[in-house]
Amino acid sequence: MSLIDSHCHLEKFAKAGNLREILARAVEAGVDRMIAVGTDASDWGLYRDLAKSFQGQIDYTVGIHPCSVDAQWRDQAQAISTFFIPPVGPVALGEIGLDYFHLPKDSEAAAEVVALQKEAFAFQLDIAYQLDCPVVVHSRHAFADCVAMIDASGVDWSRVVFHCFSEGPSSMEMLLERGGYGSFTGVLTYKNAREVREAALLQGVDRLMLETDSPFLTPMPHRGKPNEPAFLSHTARFAAELFEMTEQELAARSSARVSAFYGLD
Repeated sequence: MSLIDSHCHLEKFAKAGNLREILARAVEAGVDRMIAVGTDASDWGLYRDLAKSFQGQIDYTVGIHPCSVDAQWRDQAQAISTFFIPPVGPVALGEIGLDYFHLPKDSEAAAEVVALQKEAFAFQLDIAYQLDCPVVVHSRHAFADCVAMIDASGVDWSRVVFHCFSEGPSSMEMLLERGGYGSFTGVLTYKNAREVREAALLQGVDRLMLETDSPFLTPMPHRGKPNEPAFLSHTARFAAELFEMTEQELAARSSARVSAFYGLD
C-alpha cells in the first residue's frame, strides 16, 4: 500500500525535533509522501526548507488560514506569490477560506472578524486565479459562503479542494456540479459521520483524496491521541471497506487523484 497524505501540519513535529521519527513511521505504514499545508507566514519558510531537505517525500503549500487572519493579513499575503518562484515552489495555495466556528461571542466583534476573513479569502483567491494553481479551502460552518466566493472569483473549480470535507451529500453535489473536490480525514471513521461517508461515496473513489490533517482529527482506533501521517493507513483501510475494494486498489486510486490534482512528479 502506497499512500499520499494530501493535507498535514508538520510544524510542531519539526520544532519538537521528532520529525524524522514521524516520517519513518509514515513510511513503515505505507505513507510515502505528504503535503505540509501552510497556515500563515510563520510556517511557509519552514515548509519550503522541509521540501528541499525531503524532496519527493514532503511537498508544501502557502496560504493564510482564516483563523490566522488579523489586521495585518495583507502584509503576509503580499509575499505569497514570491514562493511560487522555482525551484522549490508550493504545490497549491492554501489553506484559505472561512471559519465561522471560532468567532467571538460578541456579534459586532464577530462581524468584524467575518469581514476580515472574507477580504483575505477574496484576495488570495485572486492570487490563485492569476497563478492558475490548485486551491486548498478551509470551510467550517461557512460552506455556502465559501462556494459563493469561489464562484465569484473565476477560479477554475477543477483546481479546488475542500479539505476535511465534513458536510453531507447535498453539499457534495454542489461541488460535483462545479467540478470541485472534497478531501476526507479520519472523520470518515467516526461512528457519527454517516453523512460524511455518504458524501464520500457520492463523490466516488476516482475523485477520492485522503488526508490526516495531523496533528488533528485522529482516526479510529487511535482517536484521542495526537494524529500523525502514519495514521492515514487506518483511514485508507476504512475507506477500502466502504468502497468494497482492496486496500491496495483504494490506495492506488486515491494517490493517483492526489498526484494529478497537485501536479506531483
